[in-house]
Amino acid sequence: MKFRSGTITAGVALATLVALTGCASQTPATGQPTLDPDEEVSISFAFWGNDVRAELYDEAIAEFEDQHPNIDVSVLFLSPNDYWEKRQIEASGGGLPDVLTMDVAYIRQYSQSGSLLDLEPYLGTIIQTDPIEPSVLGAGVVDGVTTAVPLSTNAWSMFMNTTILDEIGVEPFAGGSWDDYYDWVADTSDAAKAAGMTDVWGGVDPTSRFVNFEMQLRAEGKELFDDDGEPGFDEKRLKQYWEEAAGVREAGQFVPQQRTAEVQPMTAFDSAISASDTQTDNFAAGFLANLGDGYEIALQAPPLSVDGAKDLYLKASQLYSIAANSDHPEAAATLIDFLINSPESGEIFGTNRGLPASATAREAADLDPVSQDIVAYEESISDRLGDAPPAPIVGYGSLHEKFRELTEELNFGTITVDEAVDRFFSEMDEVVSQNQ
Repeated sequence: MKFRSGTITAGVALATLVALTGCASQTPATGQPTLDPDEEVSISFAFWGNDVRAELYDEAIAEFEDQHPNIDVSVLFLSPNDYWEKRQIEASGGGLPDVLTMDVAYIRQYSQSGSLLDLEPYLGTIIQTDPIEPSVLGAGVVDGVTTAVPLSTNAWSMFMNTTILDEIGVEPFAGGSWDDYYDWVADTSDAAKAAGMTDVWGGVDPTSRFVNFEMQLRAEGKELFDDDGEPGFDEKRLKQYWEEAAGVREAGQFVPQQRTAEVQPMTAFDSAISASDTQTDNFAAGFLANLGDGYEIALQAPPLSVDGAKDLYLKASQLYSIAANSDHPEAAATLIDFLINSPESGEIFGTNRGLPASATAREAADLDPVSQDIVAYEESISDRLGDAPPAPIVGYGSLHEKFRELTEELNFGTITVDEAVDRFFSEMDEVVSQNQ
């Protein structure tokens, strides 16, 4: 799939709104939760984002309140960093908003503390789940309990800068194992230098990505961490991972770490000094915007060293949860169903929150060409999609950053692989012990 810079356009509203039927009413005899359409209630809803997203939520909430005049929604909006600081304070005092936007990195922390409501009684009753892939729904499950429902997804992928590759006369990576990809990177870096493009390399060191390690483990039938928070790898396996790329790294055929640091906050890929990179597919639009006019990029599946493996999965980029102490869980669930599943929500948000997880919302969204190709990419990898992994352990974010820092040092040549493994396990042992 190819994308051309300068072709991303804003979503155009559909001509006709498709009326939301609302939650299915259940008789009291069933014991299932039911929204009383005559009871006047007020609920609070919190999300993170910017002013553009805030305007979209204002429009969506207004539409929801029109359809449910008995429910008044108070909206709370903060930047990502401030959002989680505020939620932590609220959680410690038992005062979370009725509906809060959740991230997979925090779901275990909030679930295990008892801050989030068990949503099982609301699934398939008030919150419709049929439009969402079962493997995606698993992202909201912690210790067998569903405490969040995904609203958007993305998938791990590999990007190719086909403009650069055309200039140096190299074909995009044709697929294959990780060893095949390392060979391709080395050959591409050499070809760039031979073509006089001294500031271009075949790729960045992919072993810097904790997610690439996760994908290799999943291909072997393992996970980074299991449901109990135990790692699915040992020192020997991590050493093998970092050593796989040692030859390319030591030959200087990855983008040098110093050069990567110089182009920050952009990456080597959208600075046009790397011909390839691995990243989630929703980075396509941002990459094109940063590259500027004249560049084309292609999106394809990352390398796979185990034939037939289910290494990839649809990742929930955002989720919705209900506070455990909500006084109006039925109204909160009704809002979640609207924001996830309604055609109106799909129309209003498009891909602002990520690719809609609900087929109903996705079909109603006016997707730009890049978003359409992302949909096609996720369909193309269906044979590699497995179940979502267990919710990340508490402290996963710090481990992710430590992994990146250690690979940086490997590329600077300041530590050995053995030292990197020892230091990572020292950090990980401390984090894992706090999850026991």
